[in-house]
Amino acid sequence: MVNIQHLDFAYPKQSMLFKELSLNLQPGKIYGLLGENGAGKTSLLKLISGLLYPDSGVCLVHNYEANKRIPQMLSEIYMIPEEFDFSPIYIDEFVKINGAFYPKFNHQQFLEYMKEFNMETHQKLSRLSYGQKKKVLLSFGLATNAKLIILDEPTNGLDIPSKSLFRKVLASSISEDQSYIISTHQVRDMESLIDPIVVLDNGKIIFNHSVEDISRYLSFKVVRDDEAPDKLIYGENLVNGKAGIIENTEQEETQINLELLFNAIIQENEKINQAFKK
Repeated sequence: MVNIQHLDFAYPKQSMLFKELSLNLQPGKIYGLLGENGAGKTSLLKLISGLLYPDSGVCLVHNYEANKRIPQMLSEIYMIPEEFDFSPIYIDEFVKINGAFYPKFNHQQFLEYMKEFNMETHQKLSRLSYGQKKKVLLSFGLATNAKLIILDEPTNGLDIPSKSLFRKVLASSISEDQSYIISTHQVRDMESLIDPIVVLDNGKIIFNHSVEDISRYLSFKVVRDDEAPDKLIYGENLVNGKAGIIENTEQEETQINLELLFNAIIQENEKINQAFKK
């Protein structure tokens, strides 16, 4: 699906953002690309979609070099950016123009997603709020049925009910030959949806594991102040204890706290990754 090997990239007159970056993404999964602001998430998504060109190395999407933007590849990839702008056209016109580029675009699906989001199609895009525009793009993107759908901060601008609906619609729409890449720093919004989890920090992949592996090697517990588990990897203070991550030596099944895990990966990366080697 996506195969990145030894990729180097830098913006003009800036230091190297990616150096020898390698990443392999498989079909049938919803990848969570996590990282702090400035970690390089959006740049990586643009390299995958062919909007940026690597200085060296290779980025293959469906066995095509992404930077060549061959029509056969572009018809199987759809990216919803965090920031966007529209000309003053109606939603129906936008769909008619852009749907033609996607052979598997399903207009009925689009209408159903729009209905789920309580959106009408007879409106001018330029007059919609940011959140409403996001709903149109999400509805259109899912209806393309492209093999790779890239979502950059998809829940920005959505209210709480719409975020819940987005997760429901996305979970039910993916097929075995599709992959989604969701880039976000709002990890709580995606906690029940993304798998595997990829963390990018300072231009490097510092974590790449499935939820199954995370549950196998790590345990998430509330630890009392009078407890001091030998295997405590990371903890955050609560009122009467800590929210902790512990080596799962007892093969327990615990609920993954994705926000806690992300903080641990950033602050105690060596300890976290060491747990997966045992």
